[in-house]
Amino acid sequence: MKTIISTAKAPAAIGPYSQATDLGSLVITSGQLPIDPATGAFPEGIQEQTRQSLTNVKAILEAAGLTMDSVVKTTVFLSDMNNFGAMNEVYATFFTEGSYPARSAVEVARLPKDALVEIEVIAAK
Repeated sequence: MKTIISTAKAPAAIGPYSQATDLGSLVITSGQLPIDPATGAFPEGIQEQTRQSLTNVKAILEAAGLTMDSVVKTTVFLSDMNNFGAMNEVYATFFTEGSYPARSAVEVARLPKDALVEIEVIAAK
């Protein structure tokens, strides 16, 4: 059985998908663009966009009763792999050192709305 997770503290889906799905033992988020849910705008630069994407992830996990420490896997989509180092600096601040989740980071040809980054996670209960 699955439960759809939704919160106004993260941007609404911009297509036919949910913010996250709760499968009982796992919560899987959709990719989170760096959209500020209050303004609908992107912040400037890779570091601020990474911070906003992860803030959106955090809000969705909180709506599911979880924290960032529950994350077991992330996938980071970058529009330019040259932004990896700057993204990584911000990314590290959202997780507890010594218990970082598994991660994939890939460069993609283009992200929705021309974002610099999009991040999805899998969290365990």
